[in-house]
Amino acid sequence: MSNVSTPRARDTIVQCVLEARSSFHEKQQRALQMLASLTKVSAQNRSLLAQSEGAIPTLLALSKSPSSTVQTLALSVLFNLSLNPDLKLLLADMETIHSLNSVIILSTSPESSRLASSLICSLALLDKNKAKFGVAGTIQLLVKAICGPMSPDVAHHLLSSLAELVQFHGNCTLAVRSGAIPALLRLAESSDEEDLAATSLTILGLLARFDEGLRALRKTDGIVASMVDVIVGRSMLSKEGAADVLLRLFDESEGCIRDALRLSELSTVLADLSVRGSSRAREKAALLMKKMMEVESYADGNSILYEW
Repeated sequence: MSNVSTPRARDTIVQCVLEARSSFHEKQQRALQMLASLTKVSAQNRSLLAQSEGAIPTLLALSKSPSSTVQTLALSVLFNLSLNPDLKLLLADMETIHSLNSVIILSTSPESSRLASSLICSLALLDKNKAKFGVAGTIQLLVKAICGPMSPDVAHHLLSSLAELVQFHGNCTLAVRSGAIPALLRLAESSDEEDLAATSLTILGLLARFDEGLRALRKTDGIVASMVDVIVGRSMLSKEGAADVLLRLFDESEGCIRDALRLSELSTVLADLSVRGSSRAREKAALLMKKMMEVESYADGNSILYEW
């Protein structure tokens, strides 16, 4: 269907947009199914739909439909549109963002929540859009959502959106002030899903790039021991994330290094990771060991001078 010639595709798209405005769910559903098919792989058809009069407002209205099927299809079409780089800025207006926020808060459909999160992430890939989500309250909403009950699939999409958004400094501040760090630590420590734990640790590393996040991590009780526990017992991706957090803590505070030196198992685990880990994990393990050795050597030297 996506290979339909341009004039015919344009006519079909215009007709589908008209039918999508019907008051009958069945008619809306058929029109949206056709639009989803037309825009799934064709960038040209996405542009044609975006240029169709009233198309985007119609899709936004249908994304709030009481019919979960219609809602899901409308979000699917909007997500398809967002795959065109030149449409990301157009789609990311405040009305769209508030609509997506509402879906995440109010929708009882996991599929709708997943699609809304995916659309947020897609739009946030354009750096110019990141600040808009902060202004619209999306950061606080995502943090609140990951604190509540959710399926692993939805959680993964929520975390991916948060990871993209906190790469903007202002959003990082909002996330920290909204309680992102304890929420992410709980997921990293308690989740049975290794992907969720690894993504949570990646976001903690992103938050630690900025002063607000780093200060909040330093003030967290037992943060060094928590990261060491991850390195000891979680997946390789989680180990990489925890090592990144530790490196940022070590760069900021010699006290954190001394806390690590008190954990007898850490040196052994890092030595093993520096040999048998992924290339990224090996690099980080080597840096961690170097920083620990420097502090330990300095402490030993001072002790010898004092005794002399």
